[in-house]
Amino acid sequence: MFRSAFFMCMALASNYAMAADSCQPVFDALTKVVTTPSHSYTTHTAAAAHGGTEKIYVDGKIYIRASGKWMQSPVTTAEVLEQEKENEKQGKSTCNFVRNDFVGVEPAMVYSMHRETDGAKEDDQMWISKLTGRPLRGEQDVDMGRNLGKDHCSTRFEYSNVRPPM
Repeated sequence: MFRSAFFMCMALASNYAMAADSCQPVFDALTKVVTTPSHSYTTHTAAAAHGGTEKIYVDGKIYIRASGKWMQSPVTTAEVLEQEKENEKQGKSTCNFVRNDFVGVEPAMVYSMHRETDGAKEDDQMWISKLTGRPLRGEQDVDMGRNLGKDHCSTRFEYSNVRPPM
C-alpha cells in the first residue's frame, strides 16, 4: 500500500513519457524534479500520510521525512522515472495550459493534467517556472481506488542548497 501511494504522489515528481504536445511541458518539469537536486514539502489529506512529508532527490536517491524521521527510500529515482514511463504507456493523460501566474516573485505557467492508470485517477495543477522549467508548486487529487481511498497533496519545491539529510 505504501509503495502504491508513494508512486501516486510521486507523479508530481517524475516523467519520461512521450506524450501529446500539450503535456510535454508538464512531463519535462516533472522529470527535472527527479533528475536535479530538489527538496519538496507536501501536505496530504490521507490519514496514512500523517499530514505531510518531505522528499529530497539527490544523487539518484530519494530521502523521505515522515512523522519527523528521515529515511532513504528503497525506491530509486531511476525506478520512479521507469514507473512513470510505464504509466504513460498504459495510462491516459490530458494537459491544458491554464494561465500565467507567479509563485512569490518568480513568473510561472500553470498547467492542469488529468491522468488515469490501472491503479488510480489523478487531477493535478502545476506551477512551472518560466525561468527554469522546474515545478514550483503543485496541487494533486488522487483516487487510488481498490479501497485505498482518496488523497489531496499540496507540494512546494525548492532547488537551492539541496543535500542528503543523513
